[in-house]
Amino acid sequence: MFNARITTKIILALSALLIITAACGQTAPPPPTNAPGGGTIARTPTPVPASDEEAIRQLINAECEAVVQQDVDRLQSMWADNGVVTDANHTQGNTGDDVTWKGWDALRDRYVNLIFPSNPTFCEHPDIQVTINGSNATATSSVKIGRTNCQNCNEWAFTKNADSWRITALTYNLNPQ
Repeated sequence: MFNARITTKIILALSALLIITAACGQTAPPPPTNAPGGGTIARTPTPVPASDEEAIRQLINAECEAVVQQDVDRLQSMWADNGVVTDANHTQGNTGDDVTWKGWDALRDRYVNLIFPSNPTFCEHPDIQVTINGSNATATSSVKIGRTNCQNCNEWAFTKNADSWRITALTYNLNPQ
């Protein structure tokens, strides 16, 4: 009985010492980041666009940059809540084989589960043609992302609320293979 009480007291004292030592050695956790590998996100400064056309071009390029950086919060800020993405499956005239994601929750799942795992390190739209009609706009573009280099394969749609443009739709893989 005597040994059991001494053993219990020793165990309790050592436990308390471990807890105190662990608490003293802790440092504040690093700030959260969205960058792959835990680094901070280096965003390209976005100049104030001189025109609506320039704003739309910046938005398309910012979407590309956010894909490479896997920045889902930034992507959400670019999309209308009811946005739609459609994979035309390289058969522009056949909508029967299209895959469509509707609404931000589905778009987020597409980015996180389909796009981000491919881990693109490079993305650009070398040519963007924009057409504006009041508070709506459309654009076509080619895209170079990872190993993909397709010409005139993307169609975009946008709407302007207040003073900012949002992406409402993207249809990609329009080019035949």
